[in-house]
Order: sequence, then C-alpha cells, then structure tokens
Amino acid sequence: MRPLSKSKLLAFRQCPKRLWLEVHQPELRADSGPTHASFATGHQVGDIARQLYDPQAQGTLIDPLAEGFDAAFARTQHLLTHSRQPIFEAGFRAGGALAFADVLLPSDEGDQLGWRMVEVKSSTSIKDYHRDDAAIQACVAREAGLALTAIAVAHIDSGWTYPGHGDYQGLLRESDLSEEAFARADEVKGWVAQAQAVVQRVSAPTLATGAQCFQPFECGFYNHCASLEPQAEHPVHWLPRPGQAVQNHVQAHGVAELRDLPDDLLNPLQLRVKHATLSGRAFFDQAGAAQALSGDPLPAYFIDFETIQFAVPIWAGTRPYQQMPFQFSVHHLDAEGHVTHTAFLDLSGHNPCRAFAQNLVAACGTQGPVFVYNAAFETTRIRELAERFADLAPHLLALNERVVDLLPIARQHYYHPSQQGSWSIKAVLPALCPDLRYSDLDGVQDGGMAQQAYLEAIAPTTTAQRKAELQDQLLAYCHLDTWAMVRLWAAFTANPLMKVK
Repeated sequence: MRPLSKSKLLAFRQCPKRLWLEVHQPELRADSGPTHASFATGHQVGDIARQLYDPQAQGTLIDPLAEGFDAAFARTQHLLTHSRQPIFEAGFRAGGALAFADVLLPSDEGDQLGWRMVEVKSSTSIKDYHRDDAAIQACVAREAGLALTAIAVAHIDSGWTYPGHGDYQGLLRESDLSEEAFARADEVKGWVAQAQAVVQRVSAPTLATGAQCFQPFECGFYNHCASLEPQAEHPVHWLPRPGQAVQNHVQAHGVAELRDLPDDLLNPLQLRVKHATLSGRAFFDQAGAAQALSGDPLPAYFIDFETIQFAVPIWAGTRPYQQMPFQFSVHHLDAEGHVTHTAFLDLSGHNPCRAFAQNLVAACGTQGPVFVYNAAFETTRIRELAERFADLAPHLLALNERVVDLLPIARQHYYHPSQQGSWSIKAVLPALCPDLRYSDLDGVQDGGMAQQAYLEAIAPTTTAQRKAELQDQLLAYCHLDTWAMVRLWAAFTANPLMKVK
C-alpha cells in the first residue's frame, strides 16, 4: 500500500475519480494558467512565511523532492530529536498517508516539550478545505508519533498595509484549529481508508462531470473527463444566469441540450439565447442600440485598464491583492470621426499608480462620454485612485461621472450563436467584427496573460530584448481592447469611422 499525500487525500475529498487519475494517469492532467499562477503565489507566500517564523534563520528547510522521501522522513526524525529550532516541510507518514508541514515550531506546554504546526495559505480567509487540510496534517503527524500540541492556519490579512523595506510582519494572520483538527482524527482515518480503496481499483470510478470539477479547485482532468462523455450540440450551460427553477429542472430531468429546456422556465434574455442558438441566426436590434447610445454624442473616449495583484505586496503603502493598474489604452473619437490613440504602460518595476492616474486624466480630456466594457471594473479602479491621490481626486471622480458602459448595450441588443452564452468582449467582437480576433495577437491574448507578461517584464532577470517583446505584446493587447469598443460602438450606432490615425 502506497501512502497517500495530503494533496491526494484532498483530491479524493473533491472527487474520487480525480484521485484515481492523479495516481494512475497523471499525464492526462492539464492545469490552467490561473492554476499555475496560484501555485506560484503559494510558493511566494511560503517563502515569506519562513522569514516570519524564523527571523534569525536558525531553522531547517527539508526538500523532499531533492533529498528523496525516505531521506526527508529520516531527517525530520533526527531534527525532532536533536533540535529545538523551526523546521519547514517536516515529513511524516503513518496509517497509509503522508504529510509535510509548512511550519513546525518548538512548543513548551508545562513540563512536556512539543511542537506547534502552522499551515500557510495564500487566501485571505479560512476555507472549509483548509479545515480538512489541518485535520489531515494533525492526524498523520500524531499517528507518526509527533508530540503535536497545536495546529493553526495562517492566511493573508487583506487589510494589512506593507510598510516597505522588506518588513512583512503582519502579512499573515493565524487561526487556531487545534481542537477541531484533533477531534477529526477518526474522520481522517476514514478518508484514508476510502481513498486507498479507490487507488486499488483497476479502473477509474464512473463519475460524471459536474460542479465538483471546479470546487474547491479547478480540476486539471476536466477536459479529459468531459471528452469521454456524450457532447451536447447546444449544452445547457450556455444559458446565461440560470435561476433555481432552471437548475432544478436540469438536475431532475438530466437535461443536457438547450433545446430540451421548456420555454416557460426562461426569461426573455435566456429565450433570446436559446432561439438564436437553435436557429443559428444572430439577434441584432441595431435601432435599439443606437437609441440607447443617442444621448452620448461625439466626441468620445474609449478606455481599458490592465491591473496586477500581489499576494505579497512589493510597493510600500499597498495591501495584499490590491488591484494595481499598470497600463491603459484610450481611443479618442472626435465629432468628425477621426480616431487617435493614447497608451500608458509602466514596466519600470516601480509603483505605477500615480503616473497612471495623471496620464489617464490628461488622456481623457474634460468633456464627452467615456466608454468602457463592464463599468464596475474601471470605475472602481478610478475611485480607488481618487482615494489614494487627493490632489487628483476631483479630476478622477469627474471622469467617473462620464463613464458609459457598452456591456449592457451589447447584452440587451445583440447576440450571436458563437458567443455561447457569453457577452465578454472577446466573445462579442469576433461575432460582430469578424476581422478582429484576440487569437490573432502575438503572445498576450487575455487579462491573465497580461498579468503574467507584466510580472516577467519587471523581473530583474528579464533581458532588455525580452522586455521589449513583452512591452509590444502588452501594448497591442490593450490597444485591441479599446479599438474593439470603437468598432462595437460604430456597429451599434451605424456610424462609419472616417479616418484612423
């Protein structure tokens, strides 16, 4: 019987089929870009945690991948016997399971020497699966003979502000889960037994894809599992914002095809999606779109932002996961139909926010509608900048007063079957303007890729040549975002563009 790691047991808790595939067919796993980014964030937070829990650097880091598992377990036991310093990634195995502790700290309770464990998470709150995580860690460590006196989960404190100079005291907030985790030992042993039974199967459990494929984690085997199932021609998940009545009907009747959903369960927007999808004909109320935009005449501005979030802030005065704008694109369309473009992109590695705000105010003038696509994002960023920079606040807040959102115009007046239930600009643009496609861009093609490009561009190890390539990609991507809005506006208003500069 091979011992199962904590990650394998958590995979079992999410879906037994995922566990079986993790063990027997790991090559089928294809993690998404966001999943890889979350792994990188977790490693970064773990590095900071080691600094916080061992400021004098007297502890020991065990690397089971480099040392080998047997050596890692042996070194853990040696350190537990001969050292009273912090241990990071201490390894334990017992009862068919194994676990590595993020942080293990010496603890004195009365006359008995013991150890306190801390599991470090990059989230900003305690999740249910963190509680399972702590229960597994505590059970395995205690079964292996560790005198574990307490276990806590440390997570990011999103309200903490980084003072700068590498001082991260206060970044993590601990929640003690000792009583709960220790009380769940028998429950954990049950998980281990059930998981071991799954692993011993000669074939994967038969389980249909569903909500468990995405909660609490996006499963890297989803595409594989979905490929083995009958594929609906027009799947019901294309239906936007299904209410409880629709969800209940789908579950009760096993409905997979959009055509099999009764019309009387659907609202007007959902009916429009269903009928356009089944007929293959786009819906376009061009007159209605033009009327909706008639109160916002030219000249106009079209803006889009790119932002970055750091779990571990790198700029003084900023908070964990704070949205930091580093790039914008602005297209200006004057009353004669002339189009000009302004861009801002700061790849210096310094905090770009003030320069961003100053340049944005200058680029957007003082009059005329400011078109965005999904106003909540841009207006929130502008309001946050106004809160940070009092001298710019009147200009920024005045800018917010001019914002006009194109998303509800698109949602109300246009739908093409190729959108598959989405009104994101990346779905609407190629349908309404087929000559423009994000897939034609080199490198950066979506917001997640823009964030990764930014991180690579500001890294000290990035060469000047590579940085220039990333700069070109970022500028092209953000330019397309606002040019797309100009084109959508032109289609909605039937107002042809006269000249492009």
